[in-house]
Amino acid sequence: MESNKLSNPNDTRYLILIAILSVVVPLVVALLLFMPQTGKLGDLDVSFLPKLHAVLNSLTAIALVIGYYQIKRQNRRLHRFAMVTAFVLSSFFLISYVTYHYQAAPTAFGGEGAIKTLYYFILITHIILAAAIVPLVLLSVYFAISEQYVRHRRISRWTFPLWLYVAVTGVVVYLMISPYYS
Repeated sequence: MESNKLSNPNDTRYLILIAILSVVVPLVVALLLFMPQTGKLGDLDVSFLPKLHAVLNSLTAIALVIGYYQIKRQNRRLHRFAMVTAFVLSSFFLISYVTYHYQAAPTAFGGEGAIKTLYYFILITHIILAAAIVPLVLLSVYFAISEQYVRHRRISRWTFPLWLYVAVTGVVVYLMISPYYS
């Protein structure tokens, strides 16, 4: 039976790193919202990136569902492959998202009435949970890599549905705002 105590001398070091990344990543993304955009990277055309973000989020959601299905079938090898794929896709998404918002002007949602309320509800929950998912994903990955499977399962029960929600709502937000891209 695995205890709640740190079972690996490297745990403290990695948990501190996870804590730092869990604060820094959402802060960098938040700063982009308040920083004047456009043209910081010269003439780099990033107009294709929102569509790429939707593709990356879709593939992440698929990888997450496959990973969940595989672990339920006790297939750890395919589970690990699917979850590493989801992590890599999400990492590429994050880099691309930061690049896009560093370079491009923001796009305003043009819908009105109930659809606008729905859009902002989805967007706000997506943003909040995207920030919250950073430490959960990093902890899930760390506990799996360090073979702390009891801790991995415990945190992954929260990580999986929230990460899936973030990936799916990322696609929904794109589909709802895409008609307003210039």
